[in-house]
Amino acid sequence: MENSVRQAWTDYSTEELDRQYNARATVPDVNVYLAEYATRSAACRARLACSLAVPYGSHPDETLDIFPAARPGAPVLVYFHGGYWRALSKDDSSFMAETFVAAGATVVAVNYSLAPAVTLDEIVAQCRRALAWTWRQVGAWNGDARRIHIAGSSAGGHLVGMLLAPGWHAALGVPADIVAGACPVSGLFDLEPLLQTHINDWARLDAASARRLSPQFHLPARGCPLLVAVGERETAEFHRQTRDYLAAWRAKGLPGTQVDMPGTHHFDVILGLADPASPLALALMRQMGLAAPVGPSSARPA
Repeated sequence: MENSVRQAWTDYSTEELDRQYNARATVPDVNVYLAEYATRSAACRARLACSLAVPYGSHPDETLDIFPAARPGAPVLVYFHGGYWRALSKDDSSFMAETFVAAGATVVAVNYSLAPAVTLDEIVAQCRRALAWTWRQVGAWNGDARRIHIAGSSAGGHLVGMLLAPGWHAALGVPADIVAGACPVSGLFDLEPLLQTHINDWARLDAASARRLSPQFHLPARGCPLLVAVGERETAEFHRQTRDYLAAWRAKGLPGTQVDMPGTHHFDVILGLADPASPLALALMRQMGLAAPVGPSSARPA
């Protein structure tokens, strides 16, 4: 298994490190999966009751799509998309809505501005504002502000980690325990390795900002249950990122679990959230106090 070959990112040459973080190069055609995100998300918007492009801030990019639960007091799933901070949007980010609404949750898909038009600091700030807005307003969509769970893939996993970091809550007037549970998938938790890769062409990090924006080094003293996953076929560095973050979380005495996703890669592992029978969806439903809906699986056709 590639994820057991090396333990430290500093062992890699610059060329190999760049390959490790070139997620698109790990599949024959990434556009197949990006199109699937968009198509399945559009289908959820067409089939479900939803409020689209709800503003959470003053910038045109600061909007949410909200899929309400059928009954008040529901747990809330807030999803942050991936795309290495420079691609995708909320329009590609609600493919799991039907599965989780059917299980009894309210689902929120978050939009944010993209690099390099804005910095990663601003993207993190937008996502924190989105979470604060959700905490204040989600009751209007049958959500329980005390039961907000957050999830994200790749760059979205990084953003989940930054929402779990301490020190930002008071400025936005929200409680430090605003997050009841978290599920970063294929996340980027230590950004220092990216300084030597092509990703920094748009991330525009330096040593100080990479450290400031690395969830690995900003763990809360008290935290929620953490559920992590990474595709079996992802590169060693993506496996290491998840493994090290989970180990650091547990080392602080915080509850954390990893879900195995056999046969998956960087782009289809997150589609497990759309399948109520997948290990990832089932684990997140358990974290949220939901029962898996009864009925045909919405798994992606083989």
